[in-house]
Amino acid sequence: MKKMRFVMIGGFLGAGKTTTIGRLAAMYQSQGLKVGIVTNDQASDLVDTHTLRNQGFEVGEVAGACFCCHFNELTATTSKLSQDQHPDVIIAEPVGSCTDLVATVVQPLKHLHQNEFEVAPYGVILKPSHGRRILKGEANAGFSPKAAYIFEKQLEEADFLIVNRIDELSIDEVSELESLLMTKHPDIPVVKISAKTGEGMEQLVSMIDQQGEFGSRILELDYDIYAEGEAELGWLNSSLQVQADSPFDLDGLLLDIIERLRIALEAINAETAHLKTIGVGDAAHAVANLISSDTPAQISLASQQELCKADLIVNARVAMDPEILTKLVHECVHAAVAQVGGNAEFGETQSFRPGRPVPTHRYQAS
Repeated sequence: MKKMRFVMIGGFLGAGKTTTIGRLAAMYQSQGLKVGIVTNDQASDLVDTHTLRNQGFEVGEVAGACFCCHFNELTATTSKLSQDQHPDVIIAEPVGSCTDLVATVVQPLKHLHQNEFEVAPYGVILKPSHGRRILKGEANAGFSPKAAYIFEKQLEEADFLIVNRIDELSIDEVSELESLLMTKHPDIPVVKISAKTGEGMEQLVSMIDQQGEFGSRILELDYDIYAEGEAELGWLNSSLQVQADSPFDLDGLLLDIIERLRIALEAINAETAHLKTIGVGDAAHAVANLISSDTPAQISLASQQELCKADLIVNARVAMDPEILTKLVHECVHAAVAQVGGNAEFGETQSFRPGRPVPTHRYQAS
C-alpha cells in the first residue's frame, strides 16, 4: 500500500493556518494529487472544518482535545479519509495553542505508523503581530509570559518556520522578523509567504516536499507552565441563525460583529489571540477575523452577497474569563444584527478554559 504524505502545519492562534492549508491543498490538487485535511480544536462544530469544507475539500476533524491528547482519534480520522478518498496527502492543522507536537504526534506517527505515513518536515507559521513583540522580549507583548512560552516553544520544535501575511507588512518589517528568527533560531530555515495572495507558496511546497529525516526537535517542556498558559486563553464557539425581513450584507455583518467585539475587549484590556466569524446561506460563504487587539478586523473570504437568512459561527480565543466572553459575544451579536433589522437566535454556545494536556504518547529525545 502506498504511504500517505503527512503534512502538519502548526502555529499560534490567528497565524493564518487555515488559509495557508486551503491554499496548499488547492496547489496539491492542481498537481493531480488527492488531498485530505484534518482539523483540530477543543470542542465540536469546528469553524475551520466549515471553512475548508465550504471550499470543496474533504475534511475530517478531531474535536474535544488537541492531536496529542487524542492521537488515536487522529489516526482513526486519517484512516477513514484513506478508506473513503484514498488521499496522496494528508494536511493536518493542530490547535493553535498547542506545542510539543514533535514528541507527541510526529514521533508516534514515525514509530507506530511508519507503514502508513511518510512524514513531511514540520512547518510552524509565525504570527507577525504578536511574534515581533514576543521575539523582541517586549514587556507588553499582549499575553502573559506563560502564554508567550507556548508561542516560543512552537517555534523551537519546527523543522522550518513560515512568516505569513507578508502582504500586510513592509519590506523592513519582513526583514526585521526574518532577522529576529535567525538570531533566535539560526539553524531553522525560514520561508516568507502570503497565504492570502499566494506569494511564496511555491517555496513553501518545495520546503514541505523535501525528503529525509525530519521531526526530531523534541522539546524540553515544562508542562505546568504549558497548561497554565493554555488555560489563560478562554475558548468560545457559538452557533446562531440570523433572519431579517430585508436582505443584509453578509460580509458587513460579520465585520460589524468582530469590530464591536474588538472595541468591547479593548475596553477591558483583554488580549485577543484570534476571533473568527463565518456566515453561510444560499450558496454564500464568508469569513471575517481578528488576529490581535492592535490589528484591524478583516474579511478573509468574501461572499459579496446580500441575504435574508444566514447561519453564523463565532469562534474566539481571548485572554479572559470565558463566561464574560460569552456575555460579550451575545451582546455584540445582538447589537450588530439589530443594526441590519434582523433577529439572532443562538443555538449551542460552548465556552471554557482548556484543561491540562495529557498526551497519549510522548517520545523522549534519544
